[in-house]
Amino acid sequence: MNRKIKNTLGILALLIIIVILGFGYIFIIQRNDIKKKQAELAKLQKEVTPTEDLVKQKNFLEAKASVLDSILAARKFNIPYQLSSIKFFDFINRATSGFSSRTKINVEYVDRKEDKEFFYYNYKIYGQADFNDLYRLVTDIEQSKELKKIRAITINNMVATGTNGKPEYLVNFTFSAAVYFAKNDRFASSRMVENKFDYKNIYNFFYPLIRNEIPPNTDGLLDVQGAKLLALIPEGAFVADGSGNTFLLYEGQEVYLGYLTKIDYENNKVTFILNKGGIIERNELQLQKEEKPGKNREVKK
Repeated sequence: MNRKIKNTLGILALLIIIVILGFGYIFIIQRNDIKKKQAELAKLQKEVTPTEDLVKQKNFLEAKASVLDSILAARKFNIPYQLSSIKFFDFINRATSGFSSRTKINVEYVDRKEDKEFFYYNYKIYGQADFNDLYRLVTDIEQSKELKKIRAITINNMVATGTNGKPEYLVNFTFSAAVYFAKNDRFASSRMVENKFDYKNIYNFFYPLIRNEIPPNTDGLLDVQGAKLLALIPEGAFVADGSGNTFLLYEGQEVYLGYLTKIDYENNKVTFILNKGGIIERNELQLQKEEKPGKNREVKK
């Protein structure tokens, strides 16, 4: 046997020994570890949910989340999560878009504070406004879908002079508003739709019942003070003011500080209702008849 064959047989024998030792190590020495790992693998295979079950579970959770979101969206108020302090300025701009030109509103960011389980941004809002504009602004803040609350307010009346010289009765106001947001999204809805209201003007309890300011007669209407009734016609009356200007008036027509309410053809008089700074007056003008010379009247030559 030559040397090459001997070397080949030696290598083959060495490989056989390595294989026998490897199988012995795996199936004898590591046998218990292999059985333990196979048992763990079988247990994990039993615990793994099939793909179809995972899809069903996903669809169920999505439907449940949609129901919960709908419940949150149906609530009157929501508390948002991760709210920007700039959003309130946009809210005020939208709320005041239809206000009178006499209304002037300023908004200032103050600080951020914590209130139990929530945070809130604090804003200072001040200016002057028509009473009903202020009423709408306060209502918009208090009834907003994302929770906002007015924490303190001060209001008082003021009188301004309008462009036409007539007094304008406005309201000075200063109040602080808290805009709430949460530390998590438990109170927030993904479908936020702002609450809407039908506003109706309410009585301005700051409007003075008796006023010192009487608006000027800028429209050139009849001033009943010092006026005379000149004549009555089937549908109206001729009236002259203290300066000699003549007006043809009809029932319901506007005069300075009031209206012509009645033309009395039987008694030859007209009746006006005037509002003089909150004091209501009833004023009548009688048609004066011409006097004719009689027997007992002395006629001057």
